[in-house]
Amino acid sequence: MRFAQAAVLAVTLAALLVPAGAHAAPAAAGRDPGQTVTLPVRDALAVLPVLDEDRTGYRRAAFKHWVDADKDGCNTRAEVLKAEAVVAPEQGPRCRLTGGEWYSPYDDRYLQGPRGLDIDHLVPLAEAWDSGASAWTAAEREAYANDLGDGRALIAVSATSTRSKADQDPAAWLPPAVGYRCQYVTDWIADKTRWALSVDPGEEAALAETLSRCPNTPVTVTLAR
Repeated sequence: MRFAQAAVLAVTLAALLVPAGAHAAPAAAGRDPGQTVTLPVRDALAVLPVLDEDRTGYRRAAFKHWVDADKDGCNTRAEVLKAEAVVAPEQGPRCRLTGGEWYSPYDDRYLQGPRGLDIDHLVPLAEAWDSGASAWTAAEREAYANDLGDGRALIAVSATSTRSKADQDPAAWLPPAVGYRCQYVTDWIADKTRWALSVDPGEEAALAETLSRCPNTPVTVTLAR
């Protein structure tokens, strides 16, 4: 029954998944990397594949991260810190950042200087592996781990909060700052949509339960794959 409902919903939403001004394509035509789609967040959750997770073979090293993709001397971590600073840090040789101020929305805290911050993969690397990235190429995993193309994918937050979160999905962990939870699950769904990742049954239920208390906000995503 669930699969029949999902198929009907996928067809119904096909038009929503086509960029403005474009002609609707059959749902079977599949995803087009680079395409931008917009749909309400509950509908976005409804069309994510629901599959059991499998962590077999996972290694963090399978995702090459904190690269300097544009060769400007600052790696991905530093690029996120610079982009998200509330007060800009000073940049020294070899992109060493000092000073500055950041806001950590996970726990509603301001932090002085970069040392108490981590850059969180919103959907953790292990969770991405479990949800489909195990079948990706090394280049795709590197692109995921260093995704500066969507501001939701990587976020500067307190090291305390990232260590509490670890690699847990929303069935096991939500931000301590209750007022941020709607944004968090909305961004989680957007990131999984961007990278064509699945959700497991417990994760889907937790996302739906949290969203039941949130606005059905439209999300706009540029598909990465």
